[in-house]
Amino acid sequence: MKSFMITLAVLISAYSQLNAQELKSPNGALTMQFLLDSNGTPTYKLSYKNNAVVKQSRLGLELKNDKKSLVNDFTISNTETATFDETWQPVWGEVKAIRNHYNELAVTLTQNETDRTMVIRFRMFNEGLGFRYEFPAQKNLVYFVIKEEKTQFAMAGDHTAFWIPGDYDTQEYDYTESKLSEIRGKYDEAVTSNASQEQFSKTGVQTALMMKTDEGLYINIHEAALINYSCMHLNLDDENMVFQSWLTPDAVGDKGYMQAPSNSPWRTIMVSDDARDILSSKMTLNLNDPCAIEDTSWIKPVKYIGVWWEMITGKSSWAYTDELPAVQLGVTDYTKVKPNSTHAANNTKVKHYIDFAAQHGFDAVLVEGWNEGWEDWFGKSKDYVFDFVTPYPDFDVEAIHAYAKSKGVKMVMHHETSGSVRNYERHMDQAYQFMKDNGYDAVKSGYVGNILPRGEHHYSQWIINHYQYAIEKAADYKIMVNAHEAIRPTGICRTYPNLIGNESARGTEFQAFGGSKPNHVTILPFTRLIGGPMDYTPGIFEMDISKLNPNNDSHVNSTLANQLALYVTMYSPLQMAADLPEHYEQFMDAFQFIKDVAIDWDESVYLEAEPGNYITVARKEKGANNWFVGNVNGNEARTSNITFDFLDKDKKYMATIYADAKDAHYKTNPQAYTIKTKKVTSKSKLSQVSVAGGGYAISIIEVK
Repeated sequence: MKSFMITLAVLISAYSQLNAQELKSPNGALTMQFLLDSNGTPTYKLSYKNNAVVKQSRLGLELKNDKKSLVNDFTISNTETATFDETWQPVWGEVKAIRNHYNELAVTLTQNETDRTMVIRFRMFNEGLGFRYEFPAQKNLVYFVIKEEKTQFAMAGDHTAFWIPGDYDTQEYDYTESKLSEIRGKYDEAVTSNASQEQFSKTGVQTALMMKTDEGLYINIHEAALINYSCMHLNLDDENMVFQSWLTPDAVGDKGYMQAPSNSPWRTIMVSDDARDILSSKMTLNLNDPCAIEDTSWIKPVKYIGVWWEMITGKSSWAYTDELPAVQLGVTDYTKVKPNSTHAANNTKVKHYIDFAAQHGFDAVLVEGWNEGWEDWFGKSKDYVFDFVTPYPDFDVEAIHAYAKSKGVKMVMHHETSGSVRNYERHMDQAYQFMKDNGYDAVKSGYVGNILPRGEHHYSQWIINHYQYAIEKAADYKIMVNAHEAIRPTGICRTYPNLIGNESARGTEFQAFGGSKPNHVTILPFTRLIGGPMDYTPGIFEMDISKLNPNNDSHVNSTLANQLALYVTMYSPLQMAADLPEHYEQFMDAFQFIKDVAIDWDESVYLEAEPGNYITVARKEKGANNWFVGNVNGNEARTSNITFDFLDKDKKYMATIYADAKDAHYKTNPQAYTIKTKKVTSKSKLSQVSVAGGGYAISIIEVK
């Protein structure tokens, strides 16, 4: 009998394999198999060069108040395959042109009992797999509520992961490096305080999740094209090493209101035995729709400075007065209160920033704290918190606009919502028109604190729809958006390239809130930046925050050379020189790199990469033959060895190398750096030491 049962199991397995639908990457390295198990449950598995990446994993959705969910009892009613290959040009980006090449399998499933239809569409690229659920128009599935998406990612081992806690409201955490089996034990320590946060499981983590196997395989799980759906987290079954999707609930606990025809976002799995392939992948962008904005001529990369860091460090304030414990917009008369003398957004200071920007070739100046309402803006669950058009008495919008225009400098607007998204939407048209009337082409929006309406989360479906509404409404006014505390990006900037920046991760500001790990910036490009550029706000030259504010003993855990390198390694078409002008004036030779470095690129070459340890990238300036190289290093000193074979073979260049001094250290001697110049060609090589928390930056200019 035992022999019979084994034989039967083998036969069933063989039959299942015969009925599996197979999809390969264009280069043949990746293979996906789709099949229905004995219960009619859709499953898939993924391998790379014949090695298991994702073991057999279930697919489907659990529905609320529905007699039968979309998880089993399916039969395959149709399959379609296709191959797609195109090259498209982004409005801005790491490269001038992007190839979109994939093989596709669309499996149409019919549920026997309900006669409902669901399509699972797979797209296989050379660097990974994307798949999504599609719900065609049909009489038996029109309106439905998602209780939970049941997508699984069954890992083939106890991999090393770079993770942050799963949270419905923030991604502003330092990354923890551990085995998957260690997440539960390290979870509580990984959770640090934030203005708004809510975790759901001791093994819940966020995407993009970066992993490395013992065999040296790199795996990244994320999502693409997050539209009208809630954000996906991952919840780990740490006994079996199986991740399951975990959607963000709304105020009443529901995870998605759907109306057919519709579809989910893409679930993405990138795989390679070379970490550089993960960084250079454009798969997330390729899974988004083409640009929806017909005229994009007004969308331009921006290098800016701003009245911001001095408030972040506590040197100055956003609020105009300390006399008012509470304010009412339209009622409080700010002309009758005593200014606090620490308010940063005043005419004199802002003009100084404009002068500095003009002198050193910056495009724009951001000013925060310019508008009424900052005295009681946070933590009060206040709906009518800002109107986004009324300035404090010491900030003359029209005069500042005229002064900036006379200097050839643009202004960047700041809209902090304090999480009151309903209030923001009420004022959005007026606020955007106010921007256009006063020469503001870009806005930095913020969503600090708990979301209003109360009970909603930063990453639930309704709020994600708000972020999308803000982007599309801004496009109507030809305004570029840099959203902070919003949902982490999923490649939507391809469709709406006026989304030129996001925060949605632990940025430079946390260096003034106690500091970040020195290797933080060697992880972010493998995680947060997979979905789009980050407004990381680099360029801090004074690492001792107590010199700005004696009551703040934070320290920026980075060397000065590392700060320079971030302009290359942390890709963004929106780059800020975040420190105070007087600090740059102390190190003008190093500041020259920030002035010179480009922010839009024709080509990017990843030279070295290991998550958590180091990243080295070379980028070619858009429309010019100048290159810039950046290297950021992790917790241990390391020698970086690169060649310059990315340069044109028949040309000569002058390289200026900004590097850590021999005695530099991110904590004890962060401002120690060297600058040297040398002639280089495509045959040149460089061996350069980067200290702990350090790095180097190189400008390479063609010699004509």
